[in-house]
This record gives sequence, C-alpha cells and structure tokens, in this order.
Amino acid sequence: MPLVTTGELVTQAAAGRSAVAAFNIVTLEHVEAVIAGAESAEAPVVLQVSENAVKFRYGRLLPLARAAVAAAERASVQVGLHLDHVQSDDLLRQAADAGFSSVMYDAARLPYEQNLAATRAAVDWAHSQGLWIEAELGQVGGKTGEPPLDAHAPGARTDPAEARAFVGDSGVNALAVAIGSTHAMTTRTATLDHDLLKRLSAALDVPLVLHGSSGVPDHELAAAVAGGIAKVNVGTALNIAMTGAIRDFLAAHPEAVDSRTYLSVGREAMVRAVTGIIRTVGRPAA
Repeated sequence: MPLVTTGELVTQAAAGRSAVAAFNIVTLEHVEAVIAGAESAEAPVVLQVSENAVKFRYGRLLPLARAAVAAAERASVQVGLHLDHVQSDDLLRQAADAGFSSVMYDAARLPYEQNLAATRAAVDWAHSQGLWIEAELGQVGGKTGEPPLDAHAPGARTDPAEARAFVGDSGVNALAVAIGSTHAMTTRTATLDHDLLKRLSAALDVPLVLHGSSGVPDHELAAAVAGGIAKVNVGTALNIAMTGAIRDFLAAHPEAVDSRTYLSVGREAMVRAVTGIIRTVGRPAA
C-alpha cells in the first residue's frame, strides 16, 4: 500500500492510547525484517534512516530510502518513512524528495538557546515542505560519537516547564524526552522515570517519543506507553538479534560462505524481535 505519513501513524497511536514502533534500518535485511515483523503483528510501523546509517552507506541517502519505499509499497500494513537524528542541514533538505514524511532534527547536543534557534529554523523549512518534525530536549545520550552520559545524572532529564516553552517556541510536532533511557544499550536494564513522564505528558500538547528503547524492558515500555509515549524508537535491539543469530550460525557452520544462508537467519531473528516489540507497545494502554 502507499506510504503513510509518520504524523498520521503517531496521531492514530496516541488516539488509541498505544504507540507506534519505529525501527532504525541499515541494510535491506533490516527493511524486510521490520515490514515482515509488522505484518506478523498486524500493526503499522515506521522505518527510520539515521544520519549515521547514511554515513555508513557512503553518505548516500537515496539507495536505502528507495529500497524502503519500494518495500513499504508492497506491505500489507501501513508503513511510514522517517529520517532520524539529523544534524546536517544538507541532509535535512534531501528528506522530502527521498520519500520521507518526517524528520527528527537533532540539536539536543547544543545549549538550550542554540538548540531552540537551530530547531526553529529546521521546523520553518520542514513545514514549508510538508514535513512533520520531531526534536529532542534533555540528554538521552549513547549516540555514536557522543561522550559517555549517565542518563540518571542531574540535569540529564527533560524539564517539563522548559519542554513546554521549547515546543511552543520551536513549533515541533513531537518531542523526544529524556526519562532514563539511553541510546545503544545492549542490555534491557533501563529504569524509566514514570513520574516525570506523567508531568511531561500533562505539560505538553504534542506526542512524546521515547528514544533508546532497546535497553528498556517490556514492562517498562508498556508503562511508558500508558504514561503518554506515542512513538517508540528501536535500533540496537535489531542489531543484537541479527548479529547473535549470524554468530551462532557461523559457529555451527564454519564451512558456510554463501551470505544468503546466514543473512536469512539474521533477518528472521530481527523479524521475531520486531514482532515482539510491536506487540508490547502497540496494544492500547490499560
């Protein structure tokens, strides 16, 4: 079916008191696995391409974006396409022509006033192109190239009053909030600040996004959705599933040289991971 906008999927999820799962893709196997997992769960999904993934693909956005669009158009569930953690204005300006309906513009590394100014400029341009735009306030941390960050350190969490001012002054359509998760976690041990999430949900009139969800246990994810999270970002969990399955296959079959034999095993492991996460966050909150 045709691509659906990320904004529409997030709005639908929020209205149903659930969340849409958004998965970061790096290879064609990621694309296929995310869509197959969503079809298994019979739920919509968002495919996300990060700036780091673009750098991995020799700095070229279109090959992976075109593959994602082609796969999404053949899916039996609704699929959105989102450009994630964009810091480059040049990359931002490629989004609309590459089939993306939304962008996460990431200036969270900057001091508040600079973050606001950069985000406001990005929002003005994105809205002129019909793009839905997400930003981040607070310090989720863990992204490639960032210094280590304690997600529980004083000042790392998103302040509700500051967030309300930021959303109003920037014009963003959604806000990623720092409530205790960290990007690139390889263990599911994160503990979220649900009281803070409750206060953020009450203070803001835009959908809330959880980054770093790979490190969050299922019960914490379900509680976050119940508390107001409408979009859940996942990346590392897919890479853990894929890499672990391939490692095990090659250990058991050291003679294997046909990449299809181990990539298919890795892809199926990602399908299972996607299905499980969607079933956790895509159910209406109790």
